[in-house]
Amino acid sequence: MNTELSRESLLAAAQVNARAALAEDVGSGDISAHLIPAARTAVAHIITRTPGVFCGQLWVDAVVEQVDALIEVTWHVNDGDAVVADQQLFSLTGPAASLLTAERSALNFVQLLSGTATRTAHYAALLSDSKTKLLDTRKTIPGLRLAQKYAVSCGGGSNHRIGLFDAYLLKENHIAAAGSITAAVAAARANHGDKPVEVEVESLAELDEAIAAGADIAMIDNFSLQDTETAVAVAAGNIMLEASGGINEQTLAVIAATGVDFISIGELTKTILPMDLSMRFVGD
Repeated sequence: MNTELSRESLLAAAQVNARAALAEDVGSGDISAHLIPAARTAVAHIITRTPGVFCGQLWVDAVVEQVDALIEVTWHVNDGDAVVADQQLFSLTGPAASLLTAERSALNFVQLLSGTATRTAHYAALLSDSKTKLLDTRKTIPGLRLAQKYAVSCGGGSNHRIGLFDAYLLKENHIAAAGSITAAVAAARANHGDKPVEVEVESLAELDEAIAAGADIAMIDNFSLQDTETAVAVAAGNIMLEASGGINEQTLAVIAATGVDFISIGELTKTILPMDLSMRFVGD
């Protein structure tokens, strides 16, 4: 897949995400922060208690910007950097009350996105000796699609389609509604001929039909290892293959060794262990 996330789209997404996060957290006002004198300033260091891959700069910047323009962010790491336990990630300087208001929303984004990047990096490392690309899916947290897909890229993975608008993925129900793989591919070409067409196939016979129909990619869903090997031989020079369904860290490298072009794993974005973070004030 050749999906690319532009910086402009990520900046826009970060602003929207930050606005929504602050709206639900701050609501009508941070009553605890109001107890702190407005003139009191502080420096806060954000550290990670667990190792992993960092991600989330744009989202922290967006939260800080919307809370208080007087807050300054000093970055000690960049997106995609490997970090160790107790490492300082970034520092915030400004009105103490504003730092406290921004804390939870900013850290929530970092813990989720760093957790996503870290999990992706783990899976990507298992493919380090392979030419197979690791893909994410649309199994993301609602409203955070671009954020999580960006985190996947920071962890060394690649992005599948962003949504329902930028590429076709004709699955079982699409095919049933259209009448056949051949009919579904023909309709896709007639409607948006410039979009990549991927077809989910559940048997070698369906793979043959997808090739004959002129699809660009076949998603071989829950194929056995033997059938995957056969599919790779059949697909060579005819269609690209994406393996999907029930793939885990024990089977990932074995499936990649068959020569499939892509492996997609929903676990990259739906089963996340958040990075454990802490914010510490260090005084005026």
